[in-house]
Amino acid sequence: MTVLTSEKSLKKRKLRHAEYYDMTAITDKLFADSKAGKVFDSLMNFISAEENIKLAYRNIKRNKGSKTPGVDGLTIAAVEKWPEDKLINTIKAKLAWYKPKAVKRKEIPKPNGKMRPLGIPTFLDRLVQQCILQILEPICEAKFHERSNGFRPNRSTEQALAQCYKLIQQQKLYYAVSIDIEGFFDNVDHCKLRKQLWNIGIRDKKLLCIISEILKAPIVMPDGSRVMPTKGTPQGGILSPLLANVVLNELDWWVASQWEFVKTRHSFYIGKNNNGTPNYKNQRRQLKITTQLKEMFIVRYADDFLVFCRKHEDAENIAIALEKWLSERLKLKVSKEKSKVINLAKRKLEFLGFEIGTVPRRKTRVVSSHMSNKAKKRTISSLKEQIKKIQHPQNEIDRFAYINRYNSMVMGVHNYFCHATACAADFTDIAWNMDKFIKNRLNAKRGGISLVRTGNARGYIRERYGKSKAMRYCNGTPFIPVSYVSHKTPKYKKVCICSYTPEGRAEIHKALGVNMDILHRLMRSQMKFSSIEFMDNRISLYAAQYGRCAITGRVLDFDEIHCHHIIPVHLGGTDKYQNLKIVHAEIHKLIHATQKETIKEHLQKLNLNKAMLEKLNKLREKAQLERIS
Repeated sequence: MTVLTSEKSLKKRKLRHAEYYDMTAITDKLFADSKAGKVFDSLMNFISAEENIKLAYRNIKRNKGSKTPGVDGLTIAAVEKWPEDKLINTIKAKLAWYKPKAVKRKEIPKPNGKMRPLGIPTFLDRLVQQCILQILEPICEAKFHERSNGFRPNRSTEQALAQCYKLIQQQKLYYAVSIDIEGFFDNVDHCKLRKQLWNIGIRDKKLLCIISEILKAPIVMPDGSRVMPTKGTPQGGILSPLLANVVLNELDWWVASQWEFVKTRHSFYIGKNNNGTPNYKNQRRQLKITTQLKEMFIVRYADDFLVFCRKHEDAENIAIALEKWLSERLKLKVSKEKSKVINLAKRKLEFLGFEIGTVPRRKTRVVSSHMSNKAKKRTISSLKEQIKKIQHPQNEIDRFAYINRYNSMVMGVHNYFCHATACAADFTDIAWNMDKFIKNRLNAKRGGISLVRTGNARGYIRERYGKSKAMRYCNGTPFIPVSYVSHKTPKYKKVCICSYTPEGRAEIHKALGVNMDILHRLMRSQMKFSSIEFMDNRISLYAAQYGRCAITGRVLDFDEIHCHHIIPVHLGGTDKYQNLKIVHAEIHKLIHATQKETIKEHLQKLNLNKAMLEKLNKLREKAQLERIS
């Protein structure tokens, strides 16, 4: 369940990279032009630009997929040794006459026991797709519907849930149409997709040909045979989520055109909601009085979507219309067994791992939501597997790493499912199941470990879980209680938040706190020859400094984080919390640099002001090194 948190953090990281490579001016203009209805017939110049290629490499080099080889066996390990010119010229040559290599098919298990087909392009083909994505995304973002939430910048399941809760509780729409599309990613019609890209305004014919080649790339099956696809987008391809949103964007606007944006004879005052979205309540009140149109609102996350209605009869008719429209317009088949009309006053619907229903309160009904039973079982199963690892480590450092991994998993499910109104009860049930298992597995009398009430928790863990009476410690390391969680109301995204406007980016940066993705990675990472105290304090410092460099104040990526000893170990420094600082990797090199040429080179790179330089010099003095003037 931490995947969605990671996805949210990854988008913020990509925004920082775009600013670093000065690509924001280009993407801002593309977004503004797309909003204004302009068409784009010469995008290849942007896609093949050197800065765009460098940005693409930066964005994917630390992804897990960069270490996974395609059919050519090439990974990031080989490419990162290339000179910069070689990489840029190679990608430019591929884009000039693009013919992708075959996609390697790999099957991964789904939670229901079935297998999900995953397509793995070669590393260079992934790089090409990333170059295209960075230019297409701002154009498409300007055209997407407000209630499309999956695989988009600054969107998450939180917004999808907030929209569902509002439609149910405030607008009193108690009937939901849940439609399941059979094998959506495997059945996307290529010809229809090209037309949709054209209609959005992407009319660069060379680019459309490249996208066609990506879609038609041969697939190497696990048994070695080759298949030539005639439809579908490969799951695992970097471009696939954006193309999937392009396909279903037509559905979003078709549903909206049936009620939300129907024009009335007279114009009405359009107010604003708290998050900045327009409020059409006066216009819709008039539609209810003067027309027999069916009230309907769509909420979508990737290929999972719901349509909320006011009447059961309307919901039944809309379900039939949706099935017919998807079949005729998008050539997609609906699963009749899994698709249903749900009366939320009597039953619950499943959406994104949540069970959503209503309960009576005074003269109305309010939302009541839980973790789904499947999500509970998956959570218990994964946590139990981690407890088994804690039970039998090779050494104490491994045990510490396994406990941190367990804590990371608990925080991940808490962050995701805290938006369920009954999350406290759900996690109490999970804790009751887990407590017995933990007592049996981690029993000191049977060679396990002792969990005690006293220990040392810092930073994010102390702030969030320190007051819990269920908190336990193993040799001073916190063991996060599963039951300690409270409901957090899901919030709408502010309209002003946007990665492709200066004002929107300012709002994003203002809201940045602890990057949970990086915190999870720090908790899961292991460092050879480092003490448990050092690893634990590194995590606490990252949270305490809100992921920023102690010298520059800049937000750090995972691979930029260095933990500096204020008094070096060779001068008697320890791994205690007070003797450590989180700094940028380049700053760390500068603190310890002794050669004049090296110092000059790093100063030119970092462009430090007087205040930053003074902070750095204080650390150099502690290390018994000369001040830098």
